Amino acid sequence: MMSLPRVKLAWTEGADQTLPIPRFATAGAAGADICANFDDRQGKTLQPGARALIPTGLRMAIPAGFEVQVRPRSGLALKHGIALVNAPGTIDSDYRGPVGVILINLGAAAFDVTHGMRIAQLVVAPVVQASFEIVPDLDATARGAGGFGSTGVKP
Repeated sequence: MMSLPRVKLAWTEGADQTLPIPRFATAGAAGADICANFDDRQGKTLQPGARALIPTGLRMAIPAGFEVQVRPRSGLALKHGIALVNAPGTIDSDYRGPVGVILINLGAAAFDVTHGMRIAQLVVAPVVQASFEIVPDLDATARGAGGFGSTGVKP
């Protein structure tokens, strides 16, 4: 059986340590829910079109060879138009600072991000660092340079 990677967590100063740490909601969940954790416990209102860095109250030590991807929650997206500006965000294995989630309100109404609200999900994923090389030309493929919807166009 494969050994599971272990992500170590530490609270930031002023964090509400009664809130849950990231956890998987179901046995088949790929992402672990992470909560907003405001030092002042007050939350933040996002007006339509506004974005904000929402604190989680956590720092992480991610094992070498892995990253943590920060992804949006589908319910917030569908019901309220709340998304992540940089989805998916990446937390690198050598970063040890506070983890924040950049939310944007793409909806038509103001949205209250409340203290303790599940705001995103975290997916732990392996990382492969490739080497990059300039070559005189690239090999040919059937697709060629077609992009931005070209695979759905019939000749």
